[in-house]
Amino acid sequence: MTQPIPKAVLVDLTRCIGCRSCQVSCKAWNGNEGEKTSASATYTNPPAIDEHTFTQVRFVEHAAAWSFVKSQCMHCLDPACASACPPAALKKTAEGPVTYDYDRCVGCRYCMMACPFGSIGYEWEKVAPRVRKCTFCVDRAAEGQKPACVKACPTGALTYGDRDKLLDEAERRLATGRYVQHVFGKEEAGGTSWLYISAVPFETLGFRTKVPKEPLPALTWASLSKVPMAAGGLIVGLSAIAAWRNRGAKEDASK
Repeated sequence: MTQPIPKAVLVDLTRCIGCRSCQVSCKAWNGNEGEKTSASATYTNPPAIDEHTFTQVRFVEHAAAWSFVKSQCMHCLDPACASACPPAALKKTAEGPVTYDYDRCVGCRYCMMACPFGSIGYEWEKVAPRVRKCTFCVDRAAEGQKPACVKACPTGALTYGDRDKLLDEAERRLATGRYVQHVFGKEEAGGTSWLYISAVPFETLGFRTKVPKEPLPALTWASLSKVPMAAGGLIVGLSAIAAWRNRGAKEDASK
């Protein structure tokens, strides 16, 4: 059986104008609300990725000018978040996305601690909170569609396609001499499904440039193995609570 070709997105930051169409389309597709400073205030730009914001556009001021940086889950090729998730709510697919099963999540936040990019939100205000994150529009991909953010980009800053071909395209653009000579995401954390090229150094733009090049699950488990067995019992208990909670929610919905 032929294996699927992993998909990815190439982000050319020289083409991003900060319009936030990607951010708005992401919220619209996922049914996430906008941000307000108060009940009567106008909508504001989200300050960070959180439970309501899977895609965020940061405005970065530096010596040269302004730069705009789109952030979301990087969808690592070998994701530490999935490795750290006790109930297997997070799974890596051969097509590229790291999928998320909301009903399986127990809210332990191990994935948040394992993620090297800080790309996972949490429902802090809920009584029984769970994590939330970008799913790479896996539902749209199943229908042969591009991710909502890519579809909405008016300048061609986001290119969706086969990862190997996008890496070739990134190297072709780097050869023009207009860019920093590095593709962020090519090797970071063992490689990611989101690839960035930029004319401004990545550290200037706030990227986590100290992320190791090797896949992180081995390091994740080395750390989690030191967690006391009592914590393991807690996870089992949380899983039972999650199962009970989800059953109750389904029963209420059927009435």
